[in-house]
Amino acid sequence: MMPQDGKRLKLISCEVFYRELTAIVAQSPHVVDVQFLQKGLHDIGAVDMLARIQSAVDAVDPCLYDAILMGYGLCNNGLAGLTARSIPIVLPRANDCISLFMGSSRRYLNYFQQNPGVYFMTTGWRERGEAAGELKQISIPQQMGMNSTLEELIAKYGEDNARYLYDTLVDNTQHYSQYTYIDMNHPLDAHYIVETQREAERRNWRFSCIPGDPAMLIRLINGPWNSEEFLTLKPGQHVKPTYENERIVEAEDV
Repeated sequence: MMPQDGKRLKLISCEVFYRELTAIVAQSPHVVDVQFLQKGLHDIGAVDMLARIQSAVDAVDPCLYDAILMGYGLCNNGLAGLTARSIPIVLPRANDCISLFMGSSRRYLNYFQQNPGVYFMTTGWRERGEAAGELKQISIPQQMGMNSTLEELIAKYGEDNARYLYDTLVDNTQHYSQYTYIDMNHPLDAHYIVETQREAERRNWRFSCIPGDPAMLIRLINGPWNSEEFLTLKPGQHVKPTYENERIVEAEDV
């Protein structure tokens, strides 16, 4: 029997949050059934990403759950158009997962503005950082040849063209100059902090480690879902991005 006021919830989340969210769910007053989707959906494009997430949402039995929780930010518009069918959907007002690891979109934006060229790391990014299997094969980088080595491009296009293509398309680290590890106070963080620091030294990048803040993830699972931090879609509404304020997403009738 559930505790008084306990809810039965379905959580659909990117696996980059696996360690953080499983720990929170284990302590939740609600009954939360969890479905993790493979990281890398944003690499297949917004339209295909939305289709896969909508399919997972539509497969949820509305007779079993009070609401669906989304362990995602807007993620390059991958959730733009996500529609609530028969039960409400709750999602964070966040541009991407880094906002959730840092506890708020404002903290993320402030840090990013003060540290241009930063590449963030967490346990999930260390363990599940690259798309694999079928997702890798259909990803936009794979289809555009952005996963090719310099030698493969030289053999195909000649040295001058290959170096231009490699610098322009393949080397996606050229605009970064700093690793920042977000420490979520997990026992494995110490190991991954050392790994990330070594990689920063190898690349001749700066390195920083900052404390994460799981508060927004905790409120996603446990509530309350205040309108400043979370968007609640009623049945018949979908996600509409807004670029004019910090709310990031709004509800729109279908």
